[in-house]
Amino acid sequence: MIAVRPLADADRAWAGDAVSQAWGVTLVVSRGRLHDATQLDGFVAEEDGKPIGLAQHRVDGDECELVVLVSTVEARGAGTSLLAAVRDAAVAAGCRRVWLVTTNDNAHAIAFYQRRGWDWVGFHRDAIADARRSLKPEIPERGEGGVPIRHEIEFELRLR
Repeated sequence: MIAVRPLADADRAWAGDAVSQAWGVTLVVSRGRLHDATQLDGFVAEEDGKPIGLAQHRVDGDECELVVLVSTVEARGAGTSLLAAVRDAAVAAGCRRVWLVTTNDNAHAIAFYQRRGWDWVGFHRDAIADARRSLKPEIPERGEGGVPIRHEIEFELRLR
């Protein structure tokens, strides 16, 4: 059974490692902004007391951005449970929407969000290519299946 709880200071080292394993460093880019995942609020998914997933977000006015979603195990419900926790936090903060970006090569994530009712609301042409030049040169040129990583795809979940 998956349990979700707020990210605690004691989780920060594990969270940093989880983000680094997923993306090489703890810096995450979205919509031209560089986020330090070690500084974000979030939630941890646990199974049998062991952390297996992480969601990190930031609230800006009436919007909540899901910046990080990482699961170390597949098909157990950790990602879905973490999405629900972020949605609930956004509702509690009075947000009108939760949004996120993923990259054009990430077919698995694109399908994951759509299956869970998130709407594809934006395509930001060359956003990753621009971020690679100006913010985060570590972003790889190619991703899943050798697909060039160039664009951001924006998803949202309307709350009101």
